Amino acid sequence: MAFELAWWHWVVLGIVLMLGELAIPAFFIIWFGLGGVFVGLVMLLAPGLSLTVQILLWTAASVALTVLWFRVFRRDHHKTHVGQTSGGAIGEIGLLTRAVAPYEPGQVRFQKPVLGAEQWACRADAQIAAGERVKVVSVEGSYVQVAKLH
Repeated sequence: MAFELAWWHWVVLGIVLMLGELAIPAFFIIWFGLGGVFVGLVMLLAPGLSLTVQILLWTAASVALTVLWFRVFRRDHHKTHVGQTSGGAIGEIGLLTRAVAPYEPGQVRFQKPVLGAEQWACRADAQIAAGERVKVVSVEGSYVQVAKLH
């Protein structure tokens, strides 16, 4: 007797994988979970697919969703908050509340929120003392790159 997966097995597997994303926040497992839910929906509409076809469909859906995410939907090369562009932060002036050096992040405070926050961790190519005014030159992930204001 061959083992057969029902449509709901795939849905449960998909949900478990998506919940696994909460434990391992790599934003990668979720696509395999969505692939499992997709196979479950296909099985609901077209029952009787062989296990081999189900696994191939799951693999293809998971890879397609992963590629789609990294190639199409995630074109934010300047990682910023949702609905905001990093270009809006470039040129903003702030005050260093904690000194910054090339390999030691500092802290910069702005008079008005920049990308949703008044304070940001910052990096710089040169050492800058606390209390100095700085200008944002780029946004790099959760840091802003700053330079001393001349």
